[in-house]
Amino acid sequence: MPRLEEIHANLLDRFQEAKEQGWLGEVAAIEASLAAAEQKLAAMRDLATRNTTVHLGMPDLRSVVARIDSEQRNEDAKQQP
Repeated sequence: MPRLEEIHANLLDRFQEAKEQGWLGEVAAIEASLAAAEQKLAAMRDLATRNTTVHLGMPDLRSVVARIDSEQRNEDAKQQP
């Protein structure tokens, strides 16, 4: 986001210079770029304020371990005469 803020500040400087120099075409082009930069900054700030972390919890492997242990015991029982 700092890079986009830097670009936005630069656009503001260029906009002011273009207005002072009377470069109407440049003013219009910079206004469009400024609007897009401001929209993007607003979207980025909105995303930054959201809680994007999702708590998934700890996996419970007890059932998996119990099933594997049970399967192993069954195989061991089959192999014994």
